[in-house]
Amino acid sequence: MIILLNTSKTMDFDRPAHITKHSPAEFTEECEYLVRRLRKYSLAKFAELMECSEKLARLNVDRYQSWQFSPDLTGAKQALLAFTGDIYSAIATGGYKLPDFNFAQKHLRILSGLYGILRPLDLIQPYRLEMKTKLGTARGKDLYQFWGRRINRSLQDALKIEKSGVVINLASLEYFKAVKAGQLEASVITPIFKEQRGSSYRVVAIYAKKARGSMCDYIIRNRLTRAEDLKGFDLDGYKFNQKLSSESELVFTRSGR
Repeated sequence: MIILLNTSKTMDFDRPAHITKHSPAEFTEECEYLVRRLRKYSLAKFAELMECSEKLARLNVDRYQSWQFSPDLTGAKQALLAFTGDIYSAIATGGYKLPDFNFAQKHLRILSGLYGILRPLDLIQPYRLEMKTKLGTARGKDLYQFWGRRINRSLQDALKIEKSGVVINLASLEYFKAVKAGQLEASVITPIFKEQRGSSYRVVAIYAKKARGSMCDYIIRNRLTRAEDLKGFDLDGYKFNQKLSSESELVFTRSGR
């Protein structure tokens, strides 16, 4: 299986990584192009583009101005260890050893507005660029057009190596849109996490994010390679709900909180 996650807005570059093994990002030329494009934005234009505060805009303008085009471990960090936030807080990477990272490197891909797609050990630098950002380039009006089919081709290459023909989609709708799932030569299965509210179930965003991270951690720790085995996921009170599930959606439910 190939697992898909999305990046998070928050990142941690203060704590040093507890491993040194790392890899280069695949789309370095595309990343450099976007960085040089963003360097042309004034503080006010950057804040408008990112829809963020002036303080946050200044932080990221400074980041892009001081960007290293050949980063090493002194100014960069492995992607899976750099991202934080609700999804990544549920992935217990602090206890991962090299075999865990090696499994993740083969089976996990992280969708990114700036990097396109990342493996867990790919070195990244601090940045902010959401996939939905309407950053115009020579390829189109936004990042979906900029990345085009590049993400798909990268996924297809990973699927050929991994050989299962299955993608487990744990990414948000915003990021998964960049995949163009209908063009993938693979079965896409999306785990969905719902909370009980009275006699019905619904998705609560903050809980669903954490559950997607927990599912990713569950797959890595247990070395799962078959979609069928995901049905055994029973962390944080969630249980597989056969009645609500389908071939393309595995629904997990728990009592309301």
